[in-house]
Amino acid sequence: MKKFFILLVLSILCGSASWAQKIGYTDMEFITSKMPEYQLAQTEMKKFSEKWAKEIQDKFAEIDRMQRAYMAEEILLTEDLKRTRQNEIKEKELEAGEYNSKIFGMEGLLFQKKKELMKPVLEKVQRAVTKVCSQRRLDFMFDKSSDIGMLYTNPKHDYSDYVMEELGIDPKNNKSGNEEKASRTDEPEQTQTKVPTPTQNSPKQKSRTSKLK
Repeated sequence: MKKFFILLVLSILCGSASWAQKIGYTDMEFITSKMPEYQLAQTEMKKFSEKWAKEIQDKFAEIDRMQRAYMAEEILLTEDLKRTRQNEIKEKELEAGEYNSKIFGMEGLLFQKKKELMKPVLEKVQRAVTKVCSQRRLDFMFDKSSDIGMLYTNPKHDYSDYVMEELGIDPKNNKSGNEEKASRTDEPEQTQTKVPTPTQNSPKQKSRTSKLK
């Protein structure tokens, strides 16, 4: 769908004689693979991922030991001791699952660490993209390797205000002073560049169902 959209935009821009805009594309996946800063960030990410994965694996290994010990001693335990041991195991399982989500969840610590490590790389890439577009007088820059599609757009081609007015929406009521666009100018607008996500070594932990009900 993304590629279809890009091709559609390109065909419209290139097919109209009245358009004088210049467009270009780049391959950010290839570019970032050649950046020492990106490689360093990937290495750091791998270290954190492996460290946290080991901690979670250790937690589940401890649960396995507790379960084996319980099964070996079950016949000798009173009903009260059985319930106590079962609850201890269940609490450990819950704790391990919550910690796994805390680290490798959608907004977990690994995700936050990736943002932190990638921020300087993203900023450096965006500065380069903006400078190249300015020097080459490009109005649009696409990234063929990313879902984000558009890396750079000249704000003078932004007609959002006109569309909002057509819909009966006052654009000024939907923007703060700091977000007010310098529309219809030649000031370059920066669009955040999406750098390919580094490989993450998430723990291959399967959901465990307690053997003890």
